[in-house]
Amino acid sequence: MSDEIWIWHYRLKSRRPLNSLSTRREFDGVLIRDDEGGHACIQPWPELGDPTLQRCLEDLAGPRRRAIVRRALRCLEMDGAARSVEDSLFDELEVPLSHATVTNLDPITVDKAVAAGFTLAKLKCGSDLAMETAFLSEAVAKFPDLRWRLDFNEVLEAPEIAKWVAALPPAVKAAIDFLEDPCPYSDPIWTGLRIQSGIPLAVDREAAPLTSAAQFMVIKPAVDEPWLLGEAAYERGQKAVVTSYMDHPLGQSFAAWEAGRMELQFPGLTVTAGVQTHHLFEPNEFTEALGPWQPAFKAASGFGLGFDALLEKLPWKRLT
Repeated sequence: MSDEIWIWHYRLKSRRPLNSLSTRREFDGVLIRDDEGGHACIQPWPELGDPTLQRCLEDLAGPRRRAIVRRALRCLEMDGAARSVEDSLFDELEVPLSHATVTNLDPITVDKAVAAGFTLAKLKCGSDLAMETAFLSEAVAKFPDLRWRLDFNEVLEAPEIAKWVAALPPAVKAAIDFLEDPCPYSDPIWTGLRIQSGIPLAVDREAAPLTSAAQFMVIKPAVDEPWLLGEAAYERGQKAVVTSYMDHPLGQSFAAWEAGRMELQFPGLTVTAGVQTHHLFEPNEFTEALGPWQPAFKAASGFGLGFDALLEKLPWKRLT
């Protein structure tokens, strides 16, 4: 991998707010390229604890200590290696199917997800529990075979979650696959919540080898080292859910590739992933290259992570 880095600034515009911690709908990031032909994506989420994009660029030009920067450099390396021998990283690789990411309480979105073939949906929760209960009740009544992953981004406390779960209609509770980051992580608190709620828990924001009270580990290759977390999850009998960082389609593709690789390394570890997120943004040439919203990941054509023609025509600028 070359030390010489080139960048291209982009801005994604989401159709709606993407989680309970942020109301913004514009997301700035950079694609990066080195002289050896590798490409990667850096799109931080400061509201989730990431450094700003400017700090990421300063780190990229200097010490390269930030996790999001180091993971981008790993993507750069692997993409470049495949392009150098004119191979696709997705050749003979099976990417797990994905859940449908639902960011708002819109029944039409659920209708479209079911029509597209999704059997699992992930809903951002915690903003209004009463409205979310009503939405889930309606969705479960209409589509009883659709299961739900509910992501709270740690915005609530354990007693609030336990009280809410206890009041859920039985059919809704039975349709929940897991609760993701229901509250700030703590071994004893999560253990108690799991017993009290009767619902599996998934850890994301504090994902680390020692989070043993979770039954699922959410791994985001944009900021996480998959092998470290995957090995820990495998040894503890947890399941791994590999997801994108709701970032550029190139970053989404890197997450999909890591999801496929993880299943090869740890057979049976990965379950339905979350690498179909390009539909959350207003369409552009890159999102269109990944095809329609569906459970199966469709890699963009080309070498490495793909997008060859689109990447080639970008107005790259040298990182200074």
